[in-house]
Amino acid sequence: MNSVGEGCTELKREYDQCFNRWFAEKFLKGDRSTDPCSELFLKYHTCVQKAIKEKDIPIEGVEFMGPSREKPDS
Repeated sequence: MNSVGEGCTELKREYDQCFNRWFAEKFLKGDRSTDPCSELFLKYHTCVQKAIKEKDIPIEGVEFMGPSREKPDS
């Protein structure tokens, strides 16, 4: 799946590959000590935020989660 911004698609693919590798090789085997993909996620997140602004996509009231944010209580 492509990203919201054309310029972000390659960053998304890199992050997805990193995450999937970490998830399968570390997380599922009980190793939750590191997150090797956080730098890639931040680059991708920044790119997406820029694309959203450029495309004037309304995001008011939308909550985003990232590597250091916890799921809000419902």
